[in-house]
Amino acid sequence: MKNIFLFFTYSVIFLFSCKQESKTKIQQTVSKDQILIDKAKAIHNKVITLDTHCDINIKNFTDSINYTQDLGTQITLPKMKKGGLDVAWFIVYTGQDSLTTKGFAKAHEVALSKFNAIHKLVEDIAPNEIELALTSDDVKRIHSKNKKVAMIGIENGYPVGTDISNVKKFHELGARYMSLSHNGHSQLCDSNTGEADGVWLHNGLSELGKEVIVEMNKWGIMIDVSHPSKESMRQMIQLSKAPIIASHSSARALCNHSRNLDDEQLQWLKENEGVVQTVAFTSYLNTEKFEKRVVEEVAIAKQIADSMGVTWLEREEIIKLNTEQKETYYDFLGKMAAIRREKIKKMTNLPPAVDVVDFVNHIDYMVTKIGIDHVGISSDFDGGGGIEGWSDASETFNVTLELVKRGYTEEQIEKLWSGNLLRVLDKVQEVAQELQKA
Repeated sequence: MKNIFLFFTYSVIFLFSCKQESKTKIQQTVSKDQILIDKAKAIHNKVITLDTHCDINIKNFTDSINYTQDLGTQITLPKMKKGGLDVAWFIVYTGQDSLTTKGFAKAHEVALSKFNAIHKLVEDIAPNEIELALTSDDVKRIHSKNKKVAMIGIENGYPVGTDISNVKKFHELGARYMSLSHNGHSQLCDSNTGEADGVWLHNGLSELGKEVIVEMNKWGIMIDVSHPSKESMRQMIQLSKAPIIASHSSARALCNHSRNLDDEQLQWLKENEGVVQTVAFTSYLNTEKFEKRVVEEVAIAKQIADSMGVTWLEREEIIKLNTEQKETYYDFLGKMAAIRREKIKKMTNLPPAVDVVDFVNHIDYMVTKIGIDHVGISSDFDGGGGIEGWSDASETFNVTLELVKRGYTEEQIEKLWSGNLLRVLDKVQEVAQELQKA
């Protein structure tokens, strides 16, 4: 009887000890997680976070509907504040149309409407909340006043038309980077989309495109190679007197998409002292995950389109639309995407989504390949971007947290978030000043 009593006593003590040990381990894990979160928050609040690619719709820049409200778009001032995103590069995007005087004129009109919308936001709608920056000093000055920062990039040089004086005009309106093409060959250079059929218009840069590169150097506009072809990029680097950027591209070695940069291109970028802004775009990050998930997401999108009375178009059909039709369709896609994001949040049976881990895998790869000084961060919000964990600007902190988990230091995180991009901008503007004096 005594032995039985002792057995039960020791068993209770043993079980209690195991329970306490398990509880202690859980507490230690929670404590370690909290330490990482606290460290990441401190860094996130200290560094200037900068996203080089946020698309816009001019319908969201009116007196009644604008970024002071928490719209369904991925980028708004409330979302920027909640996520701690300090600088948003708003994009003057125009779709590719025919290489004709009429096409150029229409694109120019669209571009000016987007410039005007951005200026209206910072000058009339919310001047106390956000201000336009033209230099890195502006960014730091505005940030020190606890205001958000707007900057302007041009996606597609198509609205330049055949008049290179438009380069200076766009610079005066605030543009600080420009890509010479988008999805389709422009009058300035070939697009990455030529890889699909092997058909090229210029075999790189056109003669006009070469003139535009010289003009961009002269006025201090960064050359963006995210959409142009590989040969276009090679010729741009050869011709440019200043560093270049890839405003929203990832590593092709990890995801074989023509919008990403292969190892040779990354090396060119490093030698040029430029920077590649890793993009949070699902299909440019993890092909396997994307392909499994996209089937479900497209099915949901088609249901939403049907309920909105809109005919769903495939990518090839969208490319064939004229500029005005593309603008209308992209307007629908923006509204649809917001509805889909909310619907997906409530669904539990979908395949795993491309997430922040996949995103930072690309940062890791490129940092290892070309060094910490040549890699940055972008989202492509409201232009197709957004991943699990960084689905809109309100979740920006999650990127910093993942970087901290990977062992990146505050100095390295500062370079990734804004330091590298602003260094290139400084150099581009320094070269411009020298060229203007010559």
